[in-house]
Amino acid sequence: MRSRWSRISWWNTTLVKRLAVPLSRRTFLKSTAAAGLMVRGGFAFAAPVSFKQGDFEITVVSDGFLQLPTAFLAPGAPPAERDALLRQSGETGERYQSPVNITLIRTANDLILVDMGSGDRFMPSAGKLWDNLAAAGVEIGNITKVIFTHGHPDHLWGTVDDLDELVLPKAAFYVAAAEWNFWHSDNALQGLPAERAGFVTGARRNYAALKDRITMLKPDDDVVTGVRLIATPGHTQGHVSLEIAGGDGLIVLGDALTHPLISFAHPEWRPTADHVPEQAAETRRKLLDRVATEHSQLIGFHLPYPGVGRVERQGSAYRFVSA
Repeated sequence: MRSRWSRISWWNTTLVKRLAVPLSRRTFLKSTAAAGLMVRGGFAFAAPVSFKQGDFEITVVSDGFLQLPTAFLAPGAPPAERDALLRQSGETGERYQSPVNITLIRTANDLILVDMGSGDRFMPSAGKLWDNLAAAGVEIGNITKVIFTHGHPDHLWGTVDDLDELVLPKAAFYVAAAEWNFWHSDNALQGLPAERAGFVTGARRNYAALKDRITMLKPDDDVVTGVRLIATPGHTQGHVSLEIAGGDGLIVLGDALTHPLISFAHPEWRPTADHVPEQAAETRRKLLDRVATEHSQLIGFHLPYPGVGRVERQGSAYRFVSA
């Protein structure tokens, strides 16, 4: 029988083979260029982007990018319409690069990280957060709080190192109770195809390291004054986003909107990654209507780096306008 570690390692290797393609140096360089990154010291580097939001300083840092099958994008959509949008976004091959944008919130008293990336156990093109923070002059030991939007690998697996020990042992951690309960429930495989069953193993491994340091929250709870959780379920059962006060408002989306064309032009189309597709589509519709009406700024975890922009109405649909 395989040991626990060998089972996890075997599954991770299998997942990477299914979801990613081997990266030669030439392919890697082309992919980093497509994702708006450059290679520095052996890792994918993107200069951090910072701006003021009310009383907060917001910085977006790259964790690299994911290599995913293009077929994951709205497989049930009308092929002609889907293919036209994919051509418009330059995604005509079998794979596409999905940026991974992580938000850092600086307050008068705290340095708050939203999600922790994928670490080194998911895809070789991702897991660059700590290198990019260091290159940006951010000392990770100064991070005081971490908020998780949900438990997928590219958001959670950077929590522990290769010894399953916390990367940020001094930080406080926050998670939506509904999300925590989902990944620990007997129904955790609901909405996951068989080849992604290991997501549950990985989520439980990382959450286990946090069990004595975690604070459970619910939508509308504040993490600190001016930073609160909002419910955006469907991508996962307990998925949340963050609303940050100031100006017209800022919403850190997590994976509520993941593609710069499809999510906005056709929120009803259903990407493979959503656990509860109907609920996720309804979340997208309500969220797009809200941010377009309120002129809120947003940060998308998988939108083109740095993922910052606004939403405009376009006929009966919407479009993303990058900042």
